[in-house]
Amino acid sequence: MTSRISLARPQSSNYNPDPHGLSNSRPSTGYRSANPDDPLEKLRAISKQVEDSIEIYSQPLKPHLPAIGRFMIVVTFLEDALRILTQWSDQIWYLQQHRHFPWGLSHIFLLLNVVVMLGASGAVILKRYTEYSVAGLLAVVVIQGFGYGLIFDLTFFLRNLSVIGGLFMVFSDSMITRKKLFAGLPTLSETDRRKYFLLAGRVLLIFLFLGFIIQGTWSIARVLVSIVGLAACIMVAVGFKAKWSAAFLVFVLSIFNVFANNWWSVPSAHPQRDFLKYDFFQTLSIVGGLILLVNMGPGGLSVDEKKKNY
Repeated sequence: MTSRISLARPQSSNYNPDPHGLSNSRPSTGYRSANPDDPLEKLRAISKQVEDSIEIYSQPLKPHLPAIGRFMIVVTFLEDALRILTQWSDQIWYLQQHRHFPWGLSHIFLLLNVVVMLGASGAVILKRYTEYSVAGLLAVVVIQGFGYGLIFDLTFFLRNLSVIGGLFMVFSDSMITRKKLFAGLPTLSETDRRKYFLLAGRVLLIFLFLGFIIQGTWSIARVLVSIVGLAACIMVAVGFKAKWSAAFLVFVLSIFNVFANNWWSVPSAHPQRDFLKYDFFQTLSIVGGLILLVNMGPGGLSVDEKKKNY
């Protein structure tokens, strides 16, 4: 018997090797892994390296960043109070002769400013009664703008918007989770309030740099710094790579402040010295606000935070 019985099942033309559909037979979606030679991927890699470097080198300072930022924000108010006390007669003369303050009201105006600036600044540094202290310093910014007649000066206005942004950052830094006073009523939670104050602080902080762009003489270096700085300001405002952008602005503004507002190199009798000194300490305050942003992050209303949800 030469024939053999075949044990293999004959295959028909409609044979299906996976009748239950358990195998993954879906067509490819076309997804490809990231191309390392892509310029966008290179930019992302460089950005990631910069962020990691900032995180590493800021670690020793990170526990102290809130205190440093808070002190730098209020340093312009401390300097202003000291300047009023050391130039009391000149301040009185200016308010009475140029701003037409009556005798007595000029004294009350200056004394009130000094008391509020010293008391509120000390409270901010010590993290005591921060909400009331920030409100007092905000009132000083507004009152001085009208009192000295500088509210319509564009440079003064932009700088003080940035100082207000720094105060908002202090207020956001001080917010902690606590129980609502009126449970059941439709009130904003501390987290929501913090998000909105962080957003307002981020937007207002960049106005100092906008003032730098629109004033002064132009040069190639100034154009390059303005373009890069404006890009960093937009990134801070929308909260995209906010920590990296804020750290970059801290670096740029610190260098600019030392070389452009070097009041110590001007003779004490020169009137320009006080203006440079005022600009120097105001810029320090804005740098302090950016330092708080580096420490806290941009908050919930930002591109960086939204990216975490996707």
